[in-house]
Amino acid sequence: MTKANLNNGRAKPDKPAFIIAAALAVVAIVVFWKTATMGGAASYSRVGPTAFPYAISAGLLILAVWTAFEAWRGDFPKREPQEMAPILWIVGGLAAQMLLLNITGFSIATGILFAATARGFGRGPLWQTIPMGIALAFVLWLVFAKGLQLSLPAGPLEHLF
Repeated sequence: MTKANLNNGRAKPDKPAFIIAAALAVVAIVVFWKTATMGGAASYSRVGPTAFPYAISAGLLILAVWTAFEAWRGDFPKREPQEMAPILWIVGGLAAQMLLLNITGFSIATGILFAATARGFGRGPLWQTIPMGIALAFVLWLVFAKGLQLSLPAGPLEHLF
């Protein structure tokens, strides 16, 4: 049998979709394994703390099989080419926030994330979006840290208040 016969004359298998299916399967297996080896799970009830992780791993495994099946059939729509610059701006903003959170505090680190994400979406210059992001993040910090008494990292700006 040729590949065309196995595939019923349809489009060739979608290799990136197979990678996604494999990643889903790996995540499902890891969730299942970590749940199975989790200590201290209560055994007094049928539905305990392990019920939902098992359900999630089963759902992920079903999605992995379904994705692999659709990839084999070549039924995924044609994808547009990816632009890497916006992705790099957003991932860079997330990395900057994680690195700066304990140094500069919530408002400044999250303001930089806001500006990088806005830049990734093609909005405004950084000199405009960084102050806007810091102002919005500071308002959020006030609501959560002062209003709701939640603990968020404070930096020089937050220490003024």
